[in-house]
Amino acid sequence: MHQEKQESQDGRILLYEDYNIRVSSQPNVYGEKFVLRLLKKNENIKNIFDLGFPSTEEELEKSINKRNSITIIAAPTGEGKTTTLYSIMDYLNQPEINITTIEDPVEIRIPGLNQIEIDNKISFSDSLRTVLRQDPDIILVGEIRDKETGEIAIQAGQTGHYVLSTIHTIDSVEVITRLRKMGLSDYDISSTLATAISQRLVRRLCPKCKQERKYNEEEKKIITAIGEKYDVKFDLTGKTYDAPGCKYCNNTGYYDRIGIFEILDITDEIKEIIMAGKSSLDIRKQALLQGYKPLVVDGIKKVIHGDTTLQELNRRLLIF
Repeated sequence: MHQEKQESQDGRILLYEDYNIRVSSQPNVYGEKFVLRLLKKNENIKNIFDLGFPSTEEELEKSINKRNSITIIAAPTGEGKTTTLYSIMDYLNQPEINITTIEDPVEIRIPGLNQIEIDNKISFSDSLRTVLRQDPDIILVGEIRDKETGEIAIQAGQTGHYVLSTIHTIDSVEVITRLRKMGLSDYDISSTLATAISQRLVRRLCPKCKQERKYNEEEKKIITAIGEKYDVKFDLTGKTYDAPGCKYCNNTGYYDRIGIFEILDITDEIKEIIMAGKSSLDIRKQALLQGYKPLVVDGIKKVIHGDTTLQELNRRLLIF
């Protein structure tokens, strides 16, 4: 980063053995604002199910282990998309499979993967063109940022490769809208997009101090209304938990985080709706008929399981 320049910049701090630190600077009326994002260098990659992925192994295989297609993970910045991608890569990684990743930057090094780090001189799209000549089976593109990268990723999916990437949207249905806004055709989206996964991170209840209690009437009313809206029956006969806080969790009541997910499988019916140029409302309506459940449903399940609280879920999703 340039110390003498008063402009927006991205950079990294590489001085520490245990952490990569990503830095973003933004000038404002008081000088400069900095955001530092910390990532452990030698952190073991978590199993995809340990992250909170709601499907069984059989359902996971159907969603992610495909050819001639793209799987996209969608979420706002800082919601764990990269961690989920690494977990999926680790799940798919086998000696006989040629996996190549294009990242900005390479945050965790995985043995057996060909990991490429882009810089100012080379873009995602430039790297992706070269990678296609390297006979890969699976390609990870760190992020689809523009039309050019999207078109080459789709081309890779259409020519026999399996492509994994991320995009910034609010949920899995809006992935289609975002790709359309980038300028990709309805034909390319419908023929290549296989799965869209959206996620958020919620704080996990502290295992040392969480306290059982019964659901109050307001909580039952909120959860029952969500269940009726999405045709899901939630069991409210058990206990819920409070987060009083202790020394272990620094008196916050929470320790660590867990993901909540929604998975949109692009079925033939949804492909037809995309090809017809219909809106995300039509796509969502059809998806709900086929068993798609939005983020809030998985969130409520994790509240009932005792992983988090309704208040924390509301903080992330504004459900009441």
